[in-house]
Amino acid sequence: MEVSEIQLFQILREKVGDEQAKTLAEYVENKIEKQFDLKKDVLATKQDINNLKLEMGELRTEMANHKSEIIKWMFIFWIGQLAAMIAIAELIIKR
Repeated sequence: MEVSEIQLFQILREKVGDEQAKTLAEYVENKIEKQFDLKKDVLATKQDINNLKLEMGELRTEMANHKSEIIKWMFIFWIGQLAAMIAIAELIIKR
């Protein structure tokens, strides 16, 4: 039994008796542990946050690389479009 459980047991023992107090104290402790276990998965530790920061840094670097690739392909597309427009304009002008 932990300190808080012992204190709860002593308070309950005066009111309801030894067996019932022990049962109630164990029940309350189990409920608290179950709730803590459920919440533990939601809580982030300092290590979790540091790992997330590293992953975010890697993600930002990867996004910057993709952005430069997209800009490069946009210019290639525009140059191709410009060449096609010039070719069409020359065909129209020559006729």
